[in-house]
Amino acid sequence: MTYAITQTCCNDATCVAVCPVNCIHPTPEERAFGSTEMLHIDPRACIDCGACADACPVDAIFPVDSLSAGQREYADINAAYYEGAEPLAAEVDGPNFHAWGEPVFERNLPSDFGPLRVAVVGTGPAGMYAAQDLLLHTAAEVTLIDRLPVAGGLVRYGVAPDHPATKKVGDTFSRFHSHPRVRMHLGIEVGRDVTAEELSAHHDAVVYAVGASTDRRLGVPGEETPGCLSATVFVAWYNAHPEAVAQGVDLSAERVVVVGNGNVALDVARILVADPEALAATDIAAHALDALRASRVREVVVLGRRGPEDAAYTRSELLALKHVPGVELVVDGHDPRTAAAIDAAGAGDRAGALKGLARVRTDAASPTGGERRIVLRFHSEVVEIRGEGDGVHSVRVTDGGGDGDGGGTADLAAGLLLRAIGYRGLPVPGLPFDETSGTVPHEGGRVAGVPGSYVVGWIKRGPSGGIGANRTCAAETVGTLLADAVAGELPAPTGDAKAFRRLARQRNRRVVDARGLAAIDRAERDRGRRDGRPRVKLATVEELVATARSGRLLRLGR
Repeated sequence: MTYAITQTCCNDATCVAVCPVNCIHPTPEERAFGSTEMLHIDPRACIDCGACADACPVDAIFPVDSLSAGQREYADINAAYYEGAEPLAAEVDGPNFHAWGEPVFERNLPSDFGPLRVAVVGTGPAGMYAAQDLLLHTAAEVTLIDRLPVAGGLVRYGVAPDHPATKKVGDTFSRFHSHPRVRMHLGIEVGRDVTAEELSAHHDAVVYAVGASTDRRLGVPGEETPGCLSATVFVAWYNAHPEAVAQGVDLSAERVVVVGNGNVALDVARILVADPEALAATDIAAHALDALRASRVREVVVLGRRGPEDAAYTRSELLALKHVPGVELVVDGHDPRTAAAIDAAGAGDRAGALKGLARVRTDAASPTGGERRIVLRFHSEVVEIRGEGDGVHSVRVTDGGGDGDGGGTADLAAGLLLRAIGYRGLPVPGLPFDETSGTVPHEGGRVAGVPGSYVVGWIKRGPSGGIGANRTCAAETVGTLLADAVAGELPAPTGDAKAFRRLARQRNRRVVDARGLAAIDRAERDRGRRDGRPRVKLATVEELVATARSGRLLRLGR
């Protein structure tokens, strides 16, 4: 028996580090790492030890003989990755099954080097991988800062609620929230409550992990029409982000158009047509669950500007979409190039995953009744969004018209349009910013022209790569920071940790610390137990702050 990595692979390579036979590839040292959609286990070399499954932070690894019907194809995907490759040669002179490289200790400080005090701005995966790196490899003291009064970032507010395994990576990070060398200041925003200069004055170094919090625009007529939203807003809405409007999404229309064909586009399409009672077992926002129960949406049309061979979603996410109960996945055949690409694709190609799906033509009118479905429409762009003050009525899109020239247009009746065409970073006050890329200019994570300041995650490299990609990204940034420390290139702070704590609380009386965060976690889990759910999230800043404060006072006996 062998193990297989499945759809929820986060690519952080924890499994690679514990595998005793080096059968998981690509490794972080290999060129393909970071460009493949997921890691793969070689069935010829796997010894069934289960170490990878135990170490996986997102429960993506299972024995092949225990895979569910919807997961069995991942055994073939893992095996196909190694087709034509030479099997690993066993070492004959020792107990290991492969040769180990020389040990490398890239991120450490000399033994006589005093502990650094580092601020990490942002508590999503990028920030927490950086904090983890510092805490595990050095004696650094870490200050965690987030503009929201709760930690988690992308894990809490970006991962779809029906992907609970992916959310488990948050458990890995949460163990550092109460670490003895960590101080937490949640609800503090750089540029509003404290300046970048003030942060630097109280720390040896500052790592910014602020992500890419806004979205890209379509730039077409009618984009300001009510009912034309970004996927960022929609994802925040169903994940109970405190800045999302609780009753802000109208689901009274039978058809929704989603522009873009990346993983986020598939996420929002899936949530829109999923069985609400299945979602009731997740941590989806209570207001979103109520709206989805009353929803009239029957069809989601996902528009891709290019063909199926160039789709931005991962193959594993598409395969999972085939197994959503009660939802039909079909391909719009309006352009003959779509069918040609699918028919010519190999089994391992992205377009090949669409073989066997029904091919339809999307009618102008919205569907009435029938099975819920998701329509993948390629070679199609939005030309205009039509509607009035009461919302979107229809979406004009390019249409191949049967001859493949793409010169025609078609109007699709729709009551909601969600654009999922990419995220974009925002400027950080006090740091340089590249308007073209939406990132902070840097060299190996070191902010250009601002000594002692560093970036990690999407604000560093742009909105690419999933959760696990932040691990290697953080390793590079922390390595650069430590090299600068050893070289004596970090500016000396003028204030200490206590002074920063006083400053933070003077500027914002509603700061949440680790005890307050623990109180929020307890309250949400208690609410979830009452409703038979993993947790019911507190959905407003006021609720979060009040819960944090009441829980902290209770622990103090007041």
